[in-house]
Amino acid sequence: MLPAPNLDDRTFQGLVDEAKRLVQRRCPDWSDHNVSDPGVTLIEAFAQMVDQLIYRLNRVPDLNYVKFLELIGVELRPPAAARGGVTFWLSSPQPQRVLVRAGTEVATPRTDIHEPIVFTTTQDLEIIPCSFSRAGAAPADGTPADLTTALSGKNGFPCFSEEPVPGDALLIGLSEAVPSCAVTIRLSCSVSGVGVDPRHPPLVWEAWTGSGWSECDLDKDDTGGLNKPGDVVIHVPPQHETSIIARQRAGWIRCRLLRVDDGRPTYTASPRILSASAFTIGGTVPMMHAEVVRHEVLGRSDGTPGQRFALKRHPVVLSNEPCTVEITDDEGVETWEPVPTFADSTETDRHFRLDAFAGGIQFGPAVRTADGGLQYYGKTPPSGSSVAISAYRTGGGRRGNVARGQVRVLKSSVPYVARVENRAAAIGGADAETLDEAKVRGPMLLRSRGRAVTMEDFEELAREVASDAARVQCVPATEAADAGGIRVLVVPHVSGDAVGRIRRDDLIPPEDMLERITQTLDERRLVGTRLLVAPPEYVGLTAVVDVSARSRFDPEEVKEGVLKALYDLLHPLTGGPDGTGWPFGRSVQSHEVHAALARIPGVDMAQEISVALFPADPVTGRRSAPVQRLDLPATALVFSYEHQVRVR
Repeated sequence: MLPAPNLDDRTFQGLVDEAKRLVQRRCPDWSDHNVSDPGVTLIEAFAQMVDQLIYRLNRVPDLNYVKFLELIGVELRPPAAARGGVTFWLSSPQPQRVLVRAGTEVATPRTDIHEPIVFTTTQDLEIIPCSFSRAGAAPADGTPADLTTALSGKNGFPCFSEEPVPGDALLIGLSEAVPSCAVTIRLSCSVSGVGVDPRHPPLVWEAWTGSGWSECDLDKDDTGGLNKPGDVVIHVPPQHETSIIARQRAGWIRCRLLRVDDGRPTYTASPRILSASAFTIGGTVPMMHAEVVRHEVLGRSDGTPGQRFALKRHPVVLSNEPCTVEITDDEGVETWEPVPTFADSTETDRHFRLDAFAGGIQFGPAVRTADGGLQYYGKTPPSGSSVAISAYRTGGGRRGNVARGQVRVLKSSVPYVARVENRAAAIGGADAETLDEAKVRGPMLLRSRGRAVTMEDFEELAREVASDAARVQCVPATEAADAGGIRVLVVPHVSGDAVGRIRRDDLIPPEDMLERITQTLDERRLVGTRLLVAPPEYVGLTAVVDVSARSRFDPEEVKEGVLKALYDLLHPLTGGPDGTGWPFGRSVQSHEVHAALARIPGVDMAQEISVALFPADPVTGRRSAPVQRLDLPATALVFSYEHQVRVR
């Protein structure tokens, strides 16, 4: 038997007390509130009657409660699809453009116990061939110079100033712009850039995008910081454009010297470039954990209002692509547009609603008016007409949050493509909402009524529009200078490796998710409320643990168990004391690590255990002095950075 929901939690005594408070406010002359007073007797009589009504109301079956949710517009949320990027690597540089069409399928490998997780690309990708065109140098405080002719000599040219300073840059001009492409730049360099760590040189590769320089993703650098011959493979941003620098038009790429603030050694002399070449070796395109179904015929209309048609695949994953319905009859084909509700639809509007969770479409109903007529909310498809949907995506779910490098199977045939790879984890995948979750959300939705006033309103409205957000936390301003400001912190759905390790960049929500939340909350906030939607601050922490393994336990297995316990404890989504994610602003203390270690069977708690917590910078990897307690700001989460474990 299902437990009956408690729709009203007021009790008999609560009703009596509430009535007495109203009496004190509206009838101050009535001062005798003892049980012997006839007025109090009447209050208790009415309270008993209301209490009986509440009791009967709370006996309403679960079906009626669900119907109440439908009346206020609560629908089960469909699953959210994980999104990421996939790189298509060519078998060899091609002289012509290679087109990877939208809808190309890639997947994780099939295993004995798991089916492959299929992703599809969401837009076309053109892998544009290029070649080396120009070379030059741009001093930090000088004018860029074209030095291409110097490459014909024996000594080449220095790419930085005689005494390199931050901001100096090597310029590489490609024959044309290569947006979203992976480019190999082959350089021959002499060993003259002394003083730099070749494993971690203070360099950044950037591409010109029309509005400024944008950082490229560095895939590999065999030159040791421009000190020896080798290849540099970079991934160019999608906004790359040709431009004119030093009076030469090219698709410009630059390698800029960074300011060193973390103790790394820098250049004491400039590297020299002896020769250069370039070619395109691949490209990156967005992918989505959903399969595309195109032009599905749903059936024929019988001409009645409010018709429903089921889709063959469900649930439907919401995306930015337009989803339309085509109505075909003897007069031709009409295109119908989706709407969230039929409230503003008239009898001439070609509208329909998409039920993403159940996988179906509905046309506008007809409601009988007081005078006996019918009011149509949306046009009704003619009797006998064919109903077909143009395209929709199905799939989604938490299982699409795959780690980096897991997508490596090309399911669609693409000429000249040798392999595929996801260089970053896919994030944002969430399972469909359950009925129990909708029951909890219903009263909150009824209370907010689409307005963002309280912190709970901001959080609930953000979750309503972004089901791909795993956690949403609203933090009010704590300083007088920020009075009236609200900060909404968003953490996406993400998965880690076998021990729970997560990359720092994977915890940054996609820009479109932040824009969706910002636009929705901006329309519903109070006038004067300043709003900022952003990811939380992440404070890096490295735990250095020294433990002893119990007899008959493999030390390597114990080490892996300790690492997993550390990452699980501090996990932003599943960590913390209650397993719902490490709380925002909650300090990390060493005794909590000891408690987590005590639950590992192979750890010998009778022996001495050493736990040291080091604040760490996830970008530079530098650690501060060890602490027993790491305090976090109210807008911050802890980030596990390369925990270290030694098992004796």
